[in-house]
Amino acid sequence: MRTGADYLASLRDGRVVLVDGEQVDVATHPAFAPVARTVAELFDIAADPASGMQYTAPETGETANRAFGIPRSQEELRLRREAIETWARHTHGWVGRSPDHVGTFLASFAAHPEVFASGDRDFSANVAAFHRRLLAENLYVSYAIIPPQVSRATTASGWDGEYLQVGVVRETEEGIVVRGSQMLATGAAIADEIFVSCIKPLGPDDQDFAVGFVVPTAAPGLKLYCRRPYAPAATSAFDYPLTSRYDEPDALVVFDDVLIPWERVFVNRDTTGVRRQFFDTGAHALGNWQAQIRFATKLKFIAGVARRVTQVNGVDKIPSVQEKLGELGALVSGVESAVLAAEYTAAPDDAGQWLPGKRALYGSMGLQSEIYPRVLAILRDLVGGGVLQLPSSVRDLTSPVTAADIEHYVQSPGVASEERVKLFKLAWDIVGSEFAGRHQQYEMFYAGAPFVVKGVYSYRNFGYEQVLEDVEQFLGSYKIETV
Repeated sequence: MRTGADYLASLRDGRVVLVDGEQVDVATHPAFAPVARTVAELFDIAADPASGMQYTAPETGETANRAFGIPRSQEELRLRREAIETWARHTHGWVGRSPDHVGTFLASFAAHPEVFASGDRDFSANVAAFHRRLLAENLYVSYAIIPPQVSRATTASGWDGEYLQVGVVRETEEGIVVRGSQMLATGAAIADEIFVSCIKPLGPDDQDFAVGFVVPTAAPGLKLYCRRPYAPAATSAFDYPLTSRYDEPDALVVFDDVLIPWERVFVNRDTTGVRRQFFDTGAHALGNWQAQIRFATKLKFIAGVARRVTQVNGVDKIPSVQEKLGELGALVSGVESAVLAAEYTAAPDDAGQWLPGKRALYGSMGLQSEIYPRVLAILRDLVGGGVLQLPSSVRDLTSPVTAADIEHYVQSPGVASEERVKLFKLAWDIVGSEFAGRHQQYEMFYAGAPFVVKGVYSYRNFGYEQVLEDVEQFLGSYKIETV
């Protein structure tokens, strides 16, 4: 299987990644090299048979990454969860768009190739072929499936200016030529390929923007405009332990008349097809289950930090502190339980692909925008001013001018100065740094606006028909009686 060294070598392909007005080399630039090394570590883990992430893919007959496979039994779904957890534990859940995220969507696409044969052209073979390539080459695929925020009042066809959202300019014998932009391509700067489509509903006049395709990150005419990176400002891994490892790049993808060969096209000018690829294949459910597995892992890590803070501060026996820890545990357990409940209530679809139970899955997603801020608020309460009264950097602990005072004054009973500072620096990187702020925004909106997640996904998949029937039966069981 592909190793981390193979992955890192592939980044030197001339891709156009732009930061601060300049094109940069992601293999060496301090904004991208640290998280690229983290991704490389994930590939090395998957390539190690001891990790349990390998299986023999029926599509290729070769050893492949289980996180990219189609689960065809409940047991395979369980093993898939364990593979995802293996990667999530390595990053402690802080890499939100690790390769298993979009890889999961692509697996579900391949489970239902017929969905991609319903338009004017039959693209089913393209979907199956790319999934086989994903399995064979152990690829890192990112995605850009949200239109740029030009106007939320209308869709792309109603915007002033041509092709602000990525769309088909023309068709040729070789493929489609696309122009425009799409967001929010998390991880695209360090990915091998980008899946480009639109998950937001499109109107009948948006046909040119109803596309789905995969494109190499280094494709001619493709540019990535990245948000301000946080890793270069991290003075050290000691001062910013999360920022320095897990700062994923988010990017606006711009297409300057990029040719997408026909064999890479999944959907072309089909407003129904762009919706079907996500919801008629099971990709939305299976892909978001991966996200919830990762989210649960992250929350457990934060809970561990909170618990350790109370121990170091010597307040873990105080009833009010235990109450906060109890609430934190309840929140984390709720997400973890929903992951397992979705697995327990899983069922096969008509193609034999096992999908997690949607009631538990979308119920948990519906509360994510409230759970994450509350988890952070509890940690904030517990750390208090401790995250502010910290040395300016690790150099204060090593300089002969400052080290003695820091060791003497910044400590806790039975806890050395270095250990206390390290813990509270980590806590700050969770609640207060720019990296922390980005993660709060990410977790609140990763699945879309909260009103969509609750009002569409959670509402439609709860199963109100059954509970309404129970209420109606009860109401019908008694009548007005004369006293």
